[in-house]
Amino acid sequence: MVARRKNLYRDDGLQLSVEKKQLLTGLLLSLVTVFFSSTVAAVGKHVSQEVHVSAIVLVQYGISFLFALPSVLRAGRVGLATSRPGLHIIRGVSGCACFYLYYLALSKISLVDATLLRSTAPLMVPLVIYLWFSQRVRKESWPPLVVGFVGVLLVLKPGFAGLSLWHLLALLSGLGLAVSMVSTRVLAQHEPQNRILFYYFSISLLVSLPFYLWHYEPIPASAWPGLLYMGVVIYLSFVMYTLAYRYVSAAALAPISYFGVVFSGLLDWLIWDHIPDTITLMGIACVVMGGVLVLKHKEVPAPA
Repeated sequence: MVARRKNLYRDDGLQLSVEKKQLLTGLLLSLVTVFFSSTVAAVGKHVSQEVHVSAIVLVQYGISFLFALPSVLRAGRVGLATSRPGLHIIRGVSGCACFYLYYLALSKISLVDATLLRSTAPLMVPLVIYLWFSQRVRKESWPPLVVGFVGVLLVLKPGFAGLSLWHLLALLSGLGLAVSMVSTRVLAQHEPQNRILFYYFSISLLVSLPFYLWHYEPIPASAWPGLLYMGVVIYLSFVMYTLAYRYVSAAALAPISYFGVVFSGLLDWLIWDHIPDTITLMGIACVVMGGVLVLKHKEVPAPA
């Protein structure tokens, strides 16, 4: 009896260790993804002065599609078979809308403002989960979201007087990201990573093509280095982004995206010499705290 009890304790401890390792792995992947995404945003803000946003989005998804194509071709028809085509379409359209609106906003407002408004996605994730799956988010998940939201308000406060249509577009990009986050988590429970990425890049490429043709103009040679960097890094980011959702739920990973505000603030300072004031620094501190607090909570089960 005593030996059985010891074995049970040992098994419970092992299970907790595995869960903790999975949580840390998912959070680390998400954090690296956010950093890469911040560098892509900085490059996109620069490139948007040379080419239309539709060209940026098309090249980005075109390069990613080429990277994702070989693994699916090797698997043959089985690699393309999916039982959730509707969910792939939702993810592709919402993800494409997120980037398109985000790059539009970046071409007109500061990197920090655009990133902050897109970072409202974690605040929208609980609403998306509730409306989509009628599943309430556990109360333990709210403190990180609230702390992060306070940080966003503090950092954005100096810009309230200058709010514009471009700020609204950046906010809508956050909604697109929230839908993409939730749909990615659900797909990751049923589909292999290469199939998820292939359909995402394929659908997003098809959605972005008409916008590019509508705004067609030759791409100058000076813009290609930045466009190529964005395409390659975005692909790597999506690989890690999709992999992260195999370990951690959308609700648990949500606060990590707040670190994008911190990275964007640093890039804004280093590249455009935008020095944050005291209120902004207080906001960044709250953003970091919101991301760290999620480490203390167990993973919230994902809707199936």
